[in-house]
Amino acid sequence: MGESIGIVITGASGRMGQMLIKTVIEREGVTLAGAVERPGHDWVGKDLGVLMGGTESGVIVSDDPTAAFAGAGAVIDFTAPAATISFAKAAASTGTAHIIGTTGFTEEDLAALKEAGAGNVTVRAGNMSLGVNLLVQLTKKVAEALDEDYDIEVIEAHHRRKVDAPSGTALMLGEAAAEGRGVALKDVEDRARDGITGARERGAIGFSVIRGGDIIGEHDVMFAADGERITLRHVASDRSVFARGAVKAALWAQGKDAGAYDMMDVLGL
Repeated sequence: MGESIGIVITGASGRMGQMLIKTVIEREGVTLAGAVERPGHDWVGKDLGVLMGGTESGVIVSDDPTAAFAGAGAVIDFTAPAATISFAKAAASTGTAHIIGTTGFTEEDLAALKEAGAGNVTVRAGNMSLGVNLLVQLTKKVAEALDEDYDIEVIEAHHRRKVDAPSGTALMLGEAAAEGRGVALKDVEDRARDGITGARERGAIGFSVIRGGDIIGEHDVMFAADGERITLRHVASDRSVFARGAVKAALWAQGKDAGAYDMMDVLGL
């Protein structure tokens, strides 16, 4: 067995942060090298194991990402755009691979992220699960095969606390459908419908968003024509699918040339 890879988790107190921590602890070949929270957070300076209801782990939650990342092989980051841009700069300064599951980036955010992470290995995906990334490939293939007689609608559902819409995964699927059609998503997307909107435009790729309860993540891509519908669907019933994918990405990133990668690269799709 090779040397274990040290992984740091940002946003340690969040639901996804805690799931990532548990996944890293349970996975062979990786060790939990650190945990980061924002300055002033109640968890900072305390033992992570105790905070999560267990015994002392020796991992103290830090509010200094640069110090936490130093010497680690990767940082896994499911936080918020502004925080992720800051973490990208810290990770680049320490040469720590940056695995990004954060969503909700604007075009300006993405430009800032690219600049902050320049010279480093970054893996960013709107969704880290194998199933979703296969769904993206299928969406592209079906969109290639069907003409504009088939209206494309991306339908997504998440828990009430999700702050960005459409989801990063929905946008991945929309991009895949647009690529299959040979068009730019920004030219054909329809993200909001309210009031007297008029008939649907031919060739539009629509987005429908549901928020409620504790839904982890559900995504459908519907191809609807007169007389028939084709629906591709993925349902996540446990956040661990995203955590496992992120750890897989962290392992894959070791020794890679500097650059921006995604889960398609990790999975060899």
